[in-house]
Amino acid sequence: MAGTRVGMIGAGGVARRHARVLSGLPGVQVVGVTDVVAAAARDLAGEYGAKVHPDVASLLGAGLDAAYVCVPPFAHGEAERAVLAAGLPLFVEKPISINWDTASEIAILAAKSEVPTAVGHHWRYLGIVEQARALLCDRPVRLVTGAWLDKVPPVAWWPRRDRSGGPVVEQAAHVLDLARHLAGEITEVTAAGNGTPPPVEGADVDGATAATLRFASGAVGTLAATCVLGWKERAGLEIYADGLALALTETGLTVRDAAGPRTVDSDPESARVAVDRAFIDAVRGDGDDIRVPYAEALRTHAVALAVAEAAATGRAISPRAAAVPHV
Repeated sequence: MAGTRVGMIGAGGVARRHARVLSGLPGVQVVGVTDVVAAAARDLAGEYGAKVHPDVASLLGAGLDAAYVCVPPFAHGEAERAVLAAGLPLFVEKPISINWDTASEIAILAAKSEVPTAVGHHWRYLGIVEQARALLCDRPVRLVTGAWLDKVPPVAWWPRRDRSGGPVVEQAAHVLDLARHLAGEITEVTAAGNGTPPPVEGADVDGATAATLRFASGAVGTLAATCVLGWKERAGLEIYADGLALALTETGLTVRDAAGPRTVDSDPESARVAVDRAFIDAVRGDGDDIRVPYAEALRTHAVALAVAEAAATGRAISPRAAAVPHV
């Protein structure tokens, strides 16, 4: 098997997770790292015998087979443009931006490039998600309730709206992506933020957001998000169809129907491995299981941005799904 050489743009916690997974896949080598924080790049590169590069251009000139962009939300754009201009397969960690213009531009460039792209919505690779889809295949969804109830992550940019996009864009996008996957497209949202930031220095994001969702199928839904806790309370989705109730998180699926309640456990680490394996297989031409290419992630991003806009303006907002490029 020919070796697959991967470069990492960004060296934070998520980049470290991907580097660990990638290095455990047969024939994959993390060969280069760049980060605006040189010490972080040195630390990550040192763990995997990779070379530190001073900038993205230097990294992309190192004979890569693929590049991972794992930067904070506000920093997306320049790196993706450079990777696509180099004709390299592109993996982007979510959220893909803090706005629409940057993300939609990258989607257009990705569609024109025709290289494999993937975004880190790894929940799509949970086995229980496919079980949920099978249970819903002949039952129309009536109600969806999603929640991401958590703390402020320990990075300085996160509680600032102009750096993270806010909790719905940065955290709850996983739940919105799963809602779309299981219940179909979301056509309208309304939302309210509480107007009070979490008790963290420099914070200006809403400490809590509540949204209502309308689906193309006729289903309705809600999303609740908060970042004022000192722990992760709950992140998941409940779906109600005729005679069926599903409750899904990263760690398990609970089913209630005429056969009675039952629970299926899930290992989130397996999904984190699967999302990277699927991308590498596509890079090698050995598989076609990328479940969230960039254009699909943009559809979820459009919903998250719509919720944030609705909370800020008090208006009902239709996500810009019609403007998403098709590949």
